[in-house]
Amino acid sequence: MLKRLIDTYMALIPELPRYCDRCLETRRWNGSVVLMVVDAAFTSVGLNYFNAVVPKVMEFRDKFVKTGNITCLEELARAEKELFSVWRNARSVRAAMEIAEVLSEFGGDDRTAFRRWAAEAKLEEWRKDPVGRIKGVGINTFQYLRMMGGIDTVMPDKIVKRVINGILVKAGEEPVTSDIPFVKKVHEIAAITGYRPIELCLMTWLVEEGKDGLRVKKHSRILEEI
Repeated sequence: MLKRLIDTYMALIPELPRYCDRCLETRRWNGSVVLMVVDAAFTSVGLNYFNAVVPKVMEFRDKFVKTGNITCLEELARAEKELFSVWRNARSVRAAMEIAEVLSEFGGDDRTAFRRWAAEAKLEEWRKDPVGRIKGVGINTFQYLRMMGGIDTVMPDKIVKRVINGILVKAGEEPVTSDIPFVKKVHEIAAITGYRPIELCLMTWLVEEGKDGLRVKKHSRILEEI
């Protein structure tokens, strides 16, 4: 029953494995770790991802990354003025800078440093992690960064919980509300259904339907770009 229900959702997004591969390979935003960190920090505020966050990350990209003004994590860690010029939330601006600073300390180029951090970071110890300790970084931002750093896992955000718990209830199972137990439950569902945890996570963001239809259809062009 559980697999059959999830299969119906997955059938709506044939492109999903490709999106997930790009995330796990740390190739989102054309491989720019700077933009992945900016994305995660801006997303932490809780505004609509496609309508509010993505346009601002694109604006930052066009103004500062494509022009060569900010090319690496070390430069992002000092980019307070540039970040504020496109995003007025002080907490997430500071989070972007501090995340960049922490990740840059893991050595190598940006992608190597990011993936090294993600490989070492532990869900159960996220509050003790150097990234998890940053003000403005909650468990959702922590998990989102781990995913972009190559870890096949899940964000326990409200959309993921709403969709997954809805499926669990339809399948006659109990919903899970606590963050870490929820993440572990989705990993169990992945093992049972044959889908990757990250696929279950991204699926929930893309199948929710609004007045304009499924997000995956509405934002297909953007998804290819990011």
